[in-house]
Amino acid sequence: MLARVLERIDKGDTLVVVRIDRLARSLSHLLEVIERLETKGAFFRSLQDPIDTSSPQGKFTLQVLGAAAEFERALIRERTKAGLASARTKGRVGGNPGLRARDPAAVRKVRLARQDGYMERLNETAQDWVPHVRRLRPDMAWEDVLRIINAPLPHDRRWTQSRLIRAVKAYVRDGFLPAEVLGRAGRRENDDRLPAIVAAIKGADPEITLQAICERLESMRERTPRGRTSWQPSSVRMLLERAERLGLV
Repeated sequence: MLARVLERIDKGDTLVVVRIDRLARSLSHLLEVIERLETKGAFFRSLQDPIDTSSPQGKFTLQVLGAAAEFERALIRERTKAGLASARTKGRVGGNPGLRARDPAAVRKVRLARQDGYMERLNETAQDWVPHVRRLRPDMAWEDVLRIINAPLPHDRRWTQSRLIRAVKAYVRDGFLPAEVLGRAGRRENDDRLPAIVAAIKGADPEITLQAICERLESMRERTPRGRTSWQPSSVRMLLERAERLGLV
């Protein structure tokens, strides 16, 4: 439900909820939803909480919440380190006794904590891959989506296909992406593949120049229609024109 609402929101719209807890399962989840709204030029308002991102006061409240969330995470990390160090000096084995006893409640608690930590790490990189996945899947194969995502990224931030699919599944589970993005990609004719890739690059950045698209394709190690490794703007223009005729742009 949340994914459908976020997909339909346009620039200038305001997402209104009665209370924050009716929307988000955690503070980090709330901040991620509001960040998605801001990227669309939309606003958020809670009727029973002092948050209205269309006003300066609401934006200030949101900044305070974000700082509080980061401070809380830092405190938890420091307390955990101090607790483990104290336990070691007293000769006690570190870790969770419930986990050592395989207590189901303890196992579930740790699994949820790890899941929240994983989602926070994903949220830090969402701008790199979520817009591409939302636009290109399932019309384009994972291999091509991955190469488009990785092309502008530095080497240490690039994704593997398995890691990307795991991230997408997590976002689908939490309602940030529609389930359709996990569908099977349809077969595409070989003649249509390059126009689709060029159209995807153009769609991600409508202001991108033909030369910049050439450089992007070369970084993806994509060969020209004639099998060459060096791209020319004229070739890109030809593919964009074909993409327009195919309805891909």
